[in-house]
Amino acid sequence: MPETYTKWDATDHLRTEDDARLYLEACAEEDPGDGSLIRTALHDIARAQNMSQLARASGITRKGLYKALSPDGNPSFATVMKISRAMGLKLRIEA
Repeated sequence: MPETYTKWDATDHLRTEDDARLYLEACAEEDPGDGSLIRTALHDIARAQNMSQLARASGITRKGLYKALSPDGNPSFATVMKISRAMGLKLRIEA
């Protein structure tokens, strides 16, 4: 009998704010330095929480969010901050 596989989707596991925070922290720690994992985590969290609601809260269009957080996206720091704040997240830098 052949094995069947389903595509894993992070949004299925981001049920609480704590889940989102821990996921983003893990992606930030593993990011190769280009922001790709952080951008992907923000995209996954946005999809899990409701992209339309995030668009309203951040003041960025829904289309703009998808573009900024896409694999080819290159969001400005200001955009990342708007998205993070709208998600209820805070940026903290530690030594």
